[in-house]
Amino acid sequence: MDTAHDIREFLATRRAKITPQQAGLPAFGDGNRRVPGLRREEVALLAGVSIDYYARLERGRLAGASEEVLDAVCRALQLDEAERSHLHDLAAAQRQRPPRRAARKAKDTVPASLRRVLDSMTGSPAFIRNGRLDILAINPLGRALYAPLFTSPGRPVNIARFQFLDPTSRDFFPDWNTSVNTTVALLRTEAGRTPGDTELTGLIGELVTRSEEFRTAWAKHNVRLHHTGRKPFRHQAIGEITLDFNAMQLPADPGLTLTAYSAEPGTPEHDGLCLLASWAATNQEQPAHHDDGSERP
Repeated sequence: MDTAHDIREFLATRRAKITPQQAGLPAFGDGNRRVPGLRREEVALLAGVSIDYYARLERGRLAGASEEVLDAVCRALQLDEAERSHLHDLAAAQRQRPPRRAARKAKDTVPASLRRVLDSMTGSPAFIRNGRLDILAINPLGRALYAPLFTSPGRPVNIARFQFLDPTSRDFFPDWNTSVNTTVALLRTEAGRTPGDTELTGLIGELVTRSEEFRTAWAKHNVRLHHTGRKPFRHQAIGEITLDFNAMQLPADPGLTLTAYSAEPGTPEHDGLCLLASWAATNQEQPAHHDDGSERP
């Protein structure tokens, strides 16, 4: 990853999203504006730094910026929590001298105790993933829900690779555009956190090369935190179903996230989960999977 390039593009794209009116600035001379959003000098004014200093920041030189200056830029650009964290991650990555930067990568193993937790969640589809969106462990109901991902070639099962490279993903995810934009934002967030992850770099390079949709979404430099919400699916056996999800980072195992789906009892969605469980019991009797997705006899 080219951290300086990522800093330049991230700050420029955030600046383009904020109008002078949104920033509380007078709209003098707007008819002559040649850039969308704020000008560099306007961001500098709002952040309380000189124009030259902010211009250096936007050229990708964050290494010398203090936490206070970064926070001031975040406020000026009205960044949300995910964007603020991402900017600080990019600055931290640049402060580390390349020869001393230890290569970091997403985890690819799941402790046995977490596997037991997954197995105990019999009423909720659930899985554990890493920052690259590799599914490392999944319970039977989760595997039934995500069945199309496990019929795709390639291991480990990767959500982003399935979404962008397998044409069946457009049917499985009814709101495909929203789903893939979330995926790209999660990968962009992870890239800022773990700039030394060569496997993540390889995945992004593969998707940029093979998918125009990914290439377009990646260039937007959007990031996000993904903790809770609702997600629609179109399943071959039960039809369309929209489930609540909670994505929980696991502090004892940094880099791993447990995602679980649920539905309110007494709702059609809950009935759909019960139907999915019945379908899984009769049609999806599959061997367990190793962390790398290979089958275990």
